[in-house]
Amino acid sequence: MQINRKSLKAMLALACSATALAACTTADRLADIGQAPALSAIESPTAQPGYRPVRLPMPEPVAYVYQTNSLWRSGARAFFEDQRAKDIGDILTVTITIDDKAELENATARTRSNNEALGLDALAGFNTELIDLLPNNPVASDLIDASSTSNSTGSGTVDREEEIETTVAAVVTQVLPNGNMVIEGRQEIRVNFEVREIIVAGIVRPEDISSDNIISSEKIAEARISYGGRGQITDVQQPRYGQQFLDIVLPF
Repeated sequence: MQINRKSLKAMLALACSATALAACTTADRLADIGQAPALSAIESPTAQPGYRPVRLPMPEPVAYVYQTNSLWRSGARAFFEDQRAKDIGDILTVTITIDDKAELENATARTRSNNEALGLDALAGFNTELIDLLPNNPVASDLIDASSTSNSTGSGTVDREEEIETTVAAVVTQVLPNGNMVIEGRQEIRVNFEVREIIVAGIVRPEDISSDNIISSEKIAEARISYGGRGQITDVQQPRYGQQFLDIVLPF
């Protein structure tokens, strides 16, 4: 197989980039030897790379009408003011409760057999000459005989059980025109040389927030919940970069 010059240059550039990235990562890791993983700085979620304001179809805005000599506002959700989160920058508590269990089992079997035979008894008189050219003196009525058999068997089993119960504080980052709020919260806990990260984001209704400013995770729309970590233990559990690269590029 021949490789043209352009492809060779692209492969060399990719290899150099991967080497430089690996060297940079290795240098950072070497500098952290004997040191606990550093915690991330507290930053505004809206300033993070990739952040995009949520845009969803909204109903027509309600115009508040104040009645003369009345304490009630037409279109208001409640009569008295409370301390629940309602504005950008307010904080509320999210209780994350996940108890998920799934068991799946699937099996398939496939068998196929095929047999083909082809003869050439006459070919405008040239069949005799054709047979003379072929080795082992073949019979004209049985020049080609092909058969194939294929078997395929597959089975799969999924047995997953997850249980998470924790709480995290989230910040209101956006108030949608219909009053619903976009929230995002991040929590980092360092134990020895391992950092545990909890991330929660989504859209909540003010009515679903309890009087003590708490909302349950199952009441969050478009919920994004992440529970993971980084550190020495997590690093040992992950395959090496070279193995991950081979798992992606190898076809078999």
